[in-house]
Amino acid sequence: MRIAIVNDLAIAQAALQKVLQTVPDYQVIWTARNGAEAVQKCVQNKPDIILMDLLMPVMNGVEATRQIMQNSPCPILIVTSDKDRNLPEVYTAMEYGALDVVNTPVLQQGDSSKTANDLLVKIARIGKLMRISTSKNTKESVNSAPIATRNKFSAIVPLVAIGSSTGGPKALAKILSQLPANFDAAVSIVQHVDAQFSEGFVDWLKQQCALPVRIAVAGDRLEKGTVLVAGTNDHLYLQSDLTLNYTQHPINYPYRPSVDVFFKSLAEHWTRKGTAILLTGMGRDGAEGLSVLRSKGWHTIAQDKESCVVYGMPKAAIELQAAVEVLSPDAIASRLLKNSLSNRNF
Repeated sequence: MRIAIVNDLAIAQAALQKVLQTVPDYQVIWTARNGAEAVQKCVQNKPDIILMDLLMPVMNGVEATRQIMQNSPCPILIVTSDKDRNLPEVYTAMEYGALDVVNTPVLQQGDSSKTANDLLVKIARIGKLMRISTSKNTKESVNSAPIATRNKFSAIVPLVAIGSSTGGPKALAKILSQLPANFDAAVSIVQHVDAQFSEGFVDWLKQQCALPVRIAVAGDRLEKGTVLVAGTNDHLYLQSDLTLNYTQHPINYPYRPSVDVFFKSLAEHWTRKGTAILLTGMGRDGAEGLSVLRSKGWHTIAQDKESCVVYGMPKAAIELQAAVEVLSPDAIASRLLKNSLSNRNF
């Protein structure tokens, strides 16, 4: 894998290069001391992944992420000295298309082995996403968790199910910010985000939305007027008794949590026809699940190309003819409001 490092501190660059040297297939093709230099180098020699610092002179990592994703898009992993302290910048970078965030391994720190391992795990995961996104077919079939019998419940609330990945936070914020506090449906979200980052992600969503937002925990039920967000590295799914749970399977599937696993479990158990939305993201996760939901009579929506940070997941869904409509985030919010006002099924 061809890797670029963007960091203004020589000690941080050295630490990152030392960690990367432990993997034979990893090659650092260039380094940059600020965002402006990275933007220029990325145009000339685009890497497979960029390890992007946040706080740098001349141009910070947030603006560099925006420009790179606009002009020469490639996977970007934010590597920062303190991800918790820099949450506002992290979220903004994710809005522009950064995939994930990890703390910078520092050679002198006692926990350097853990932070180094965290970095390598995230790089490997992004590498798997890259390989899958270049192919229309994956080797591993994605099914929901083991299913018992179809449920017999009839009193099921209206439901809006959303799946998203790269650039998803920005699109989610646009949609959720337009929903009123008395919105007449339950909302569920599966966003590709690491478990250690999910709590902060939910806190950020709360600031964008009039509805209550919280992490889904095992045993939860989907509630009208509440936004539940998948919150672990395992896959969220709906059980036959209409409670939510998490499963590790499929174990080797790099999209975690998986939109496909959740959508397919809804198709199996949620007897009321709802609305399913697939937003911007790298790869194909959610496309098959959206197709299954459409076959069950759900109203399915894919984000349009013009508003996507990465036109991967929605494109895959459109190729499968899984989407009833192709809309921008603003238009998606308008559609949800119209459905609510007209008392249509979600």
